[in-house]
Amino acid sequence: MAKIKYNVCVVTVTYGNRWAFLKQVIAQTLSFTQVAQIVVVNNASDYDVAENVKEFDSQKIIVLNNAENLGSAGGYKQGINYAGKNSIADFIWLLDDDNVPEANALTNLLNTWDEIEGENHKKALFCLREDRINHIKIAQGENPYRYYLVPNNFMGFHIFNILNNQYYKLRDKFGGQKLFKKYVQLPYVPYGGLLLHQSIIAKIGLPNEAFYLYVDDSEYSYRITQNNGAIWLVPSCKIIDVDQSHGLNYQNKLFHSRLLDQWNFRTYYAVKNRMYFYSRVAVKNKLVFGINKFLYLMYLKTVSLLSSKTKQYQQFLTAVNDGLEGKLGKANPEKFE
Repeated sequence: MAKIKYNVCVVTVTYGNRWAFLKQVIAQTLSFTQVAQIVVVNNASDYDVAENVKEFDSQKIIVLNNAENLGSAGGYKQGINYAGKNSIADFIWLLDDDNVPEANALTNLLNTWDEIEGENHKKALFCLREDRINHIKIAQGENPYRYYLVPNNFMGFHIFNILNNQYYKLRDKFGGQKLFKKYVQLPYVPYGGLLLHQSIIAKIGLPNEAFYLYVDDSEYSYRITQNNGAIWLVPSCKIIDVDQSHGLNYQNKLFHSRLLDQWNFRTYYAVKNRMYFYSRVAVKNKLVFGINKFLYLMYLKTVSLLSSKTKQYQQFLTAVNDGLEGKLGKANPEKFE
């Protein structure tokens, strides 16, 4: 048997009744010889996670039980902190509880780690998730800043980029299939699929639990970029999302908005936290940002009137203002119910 060069600690966070997904992640990662430990943060699931994992009969699995749901931010903070202090592994590999890696994903990641230059505390690797269309395009060579950190945008809208975006859409439609690059850089990424060396934790710290849900992964991983490091997307390392992400199945309709039609606690936190994060890293000109904000809000208000979603529009405004004012943390349910 070949000697294992690196050991890896997998960290995942679960909640609700998601054993059907989680057990696939555990089964697959246990099959990887490089995985020395699997830390499962149980965010107050509806069943006994510790009891269910006994079916694997593996000493590698550690379950951290929480009496309440700490959100993705609190859960990953707890898991990364535990792995950093208690695991002998060289790497921490973050996976959502529905991220099933392909059979060669971890081996390819670790081989790529040695291939890419840079100190251990200044680089990170990320797996390709093919339901992320932007990541597919970036892996094929598109400039990541077409999608990320667009200066002064508001919820992705920028009045001065309308013509450029139309050009990009036409080019994408008729450009044909492109091959993947070997690896490409991203400014920030989700938790699920991110490989970190243990030494980087001392540099970037732990996730900010005040985010609770959504954008906490963007803010956390962006610290790598802000500390003169690099995050590399490796297309040969793929992850299958066995449960589809929130909102992916929404069908666009005339005079409707996904934000309003699917308004719930997830949307509230996603909007609020996005406003907080982007206002601090992507707003370079407050006047241009203000113009984009005004135009987008006028559009969304019109849609809310036509689709009878005025209550949801007011809640959206609350989320925007909460984010811009830095009101992070768990919110009163009246803001999204």
